[in-house]
Amino acid sequence: MSGLTLRLKAPTAGPIGLAGVVPSKLAALSGYDIGALVIGAGKDSVTLGDVFSISRTSGDTLTIEAEGAALDLVGSGLDSGTIRLVGNAGAQAGRKMTGGTLEITGNAGSLLASGMTGGTILIGGNAGDNLGGLLPGDRFGMAGGTVVVDGNIGARAGEKMRRGTVVVRGKTGAGAGTRMIGGTIWAEGGIGPLPGLMMRRGTLIGPSVESLLPSFVDCGRHDLVIVRVISRYLKDTLGSRAPKAMPLFVRKIGGDMATIGRGEILLPA
Repeated sequence: MSGLTLRLKAPTAGPIGLAGVVPSKLAALSGYDIGALVIGAGKDSVTLGDVFSISRTSGDTLTIEAEGAALDLVGSGLDSGTIRLVGNAGAQAGRKMTGGTLEITGNAGSLLASGMTGGTILIGGNAGDNLGGLLPGDRFGMAGGTVVVDGNIGARAGEKMRRGTVVVRGKTGAGAGTRMIGGTIWAEGGIGPLPGLMMRRGTLIGPSVESLLPSFVDCGRHDLVIVRVISRYLKDTLGSRAPKAMPLFVRKIGGDMATIGRGEILLPA
């Protein structure tokens, strides 16, 4: 498809839900049909044309210019192509993404990448609580794909995360990796307090951890090949956005021993 730009007409009174507004769905529609798409739900529903001016652009990117608006579910269901949001996102951006790229220049709200199974999310600012987490009725949180956050992230990131990779330039909030089942969270600014509550498997990587649960144990100093494999993979896929490589030897902290205890927190030795 040719590119599209959605430009906010005026500030809105409340949040707007953009679930399903993705390039693959818009590709076969005329400008009139795109403007007639209903967004939101119930009494809060409006058409896309009510809120945004719509213009065709060169390239194949859907650009949303919405400074000052509260946009929920941006990139929800994205399966291919690129969405670029100029501004901040509300809750559940990238929910159940399976492919493509979602780029947000500002901050993202809670539940970023909830239920995500593929694709890439790039956040220029901070992200809220429960990144990669789950909503009531979901079996797992994030189950694939890659998320890169240039700032900090909130509490309980990766709750019930099964697969995928989260790279954070800043620091995680409290309880990162709560009930984690698999995947990797790499925080270059450090891991916040009490990570890994009821963690079964998975990996948390950072230069430091603020405090540990008593059910985590120090497993000593290791030369873990898998850390170098992860680092090389991220360098190949993310380029300059990849985290700096860890030292050759790392300190491994295992847990949560209140469950099967196969999760790990990796720190410089």
